[in-house]
Amino acid sequence: MVRPYRFSLEGFFKLPLPERGVELLRGELYRMAPIGPKPAYLLNRLNQLFLERFPEALVQPQGPLRIPPDTHLEPDLLLLRPGPYAKRLPSPGDVLLLVEISESTLDYDLGRKLPLYAQAGIPEVWVVDLTGYRLWIFRGPQGDHYREQLWLSPGEGVAPLAFPETTVEVPW
Repeated sequence: MVRPYRFSLEGFFKLPLPERGVELLRGELYRMAPIGPKPAYLLNRLNQLFLERFPEALVQPQGPLRIPPDTHLEPDLLLLRPGPYAKRLPSPGDVLLLVEISESTLDYDLGRKLPLYAQAGIPEVWVVDLTGYRLWIFRGPQGDHYREQLWLSPGEGVAPLAFPETTVEVPW
């Protein structure tokens, strides 16, 4: 029987891997595709928007998120509580909002990552579907899913749970 080798977080950090483009998901390594022009443009726009609208939070584009015991991901954008991130990597309890931008990775983001985010207790996840021109919003983690799921079209507005007074228009 052939079985994949499973890595712990500690083992993952000891591997001679490139700095970017590799994620550890439930102990298995995944090589990520390079970011294309459309997702990169949108990531830059969202990063700028979040920096302007949410100065109380730390905005982290394509940075690490550690989910013990065996997951290390690099979501496209994290809105984090202020914290001592020079001494440790962000973990699920630090996350106010997580954003994934999906052009060719929608199945991976919704099928593999989203259940993990729910299990980790991340309160809100936005998945930008660039091919379907919609913003998927997931709130209220329970088990491996989210109790509230909705989607918005370009031009509609939404306020993150952590900042209910600040509406963000769906980008495009």
